[in-house]
Amino acid sequence: MSRVGKQPVLIPSGVQAQVSGCELAVKGPKGQLKMAFPATFQVTVQEKFITIAPRAEDEEINALHGLYRSLVANMVHGVAVGYLKELEIQGVGFKAAVQGKKAIFNLGFSSPVEVKIPDGIDFKVAENVRLAVSGPDKQQVGDFAAHIKDLFPAEPYKGKGIRFKGEYVRRKVGKTVA
Repeated sequence: MSRVGKQPVLIPSGVQAQVSGCELAVKGPKGQLKMAFPATFQVTVQEKFITIAPRAEDEEINALHGLYRSLVANMVHGVAVGYLKELEIQGVGFKAAVQGKKAIFNLGFSSPVEVKIPDGIDFKVAENVRLAVSGPDKQQVGDFAAHIKDLFPAEPYKGKGIRFKGEYVRRKVGKTVA
């Protein structure tokens, strides 16, 4: 049995959890999330706790037990507090802007790069180079932040590009002229 999976998930004040069939719905001040569970797990909601228990003992089920408990804990934290990923743009002329539900990046290409902001994601730009991706779904926030970083990852020679805030980019020495 999983050590992580055995621990109950605490429901903070202001968050409501509901189980209907094999689906768990969690609602809080930052939004609402739903997740479907396989029939091999039983999810129960008490007053202040959510517990997940496997219906049978199996090696594969035990491996998934901790995973589903962590996913539920991420859902509860996301609707209560939310998740935030911060990025930085470095480079001369590199900048970003938000227009409606689109993010527009000027990254030295011949034309600006437009990216549609998914529903449930809050995207903010400060000083044209500081980006903030936030939302209740941890996976969606991380995926969108990684997608933005992949537009122009920080390169090792001049350090230009998009990087996570506080990320260290190892610099290389360029060619020397003899």
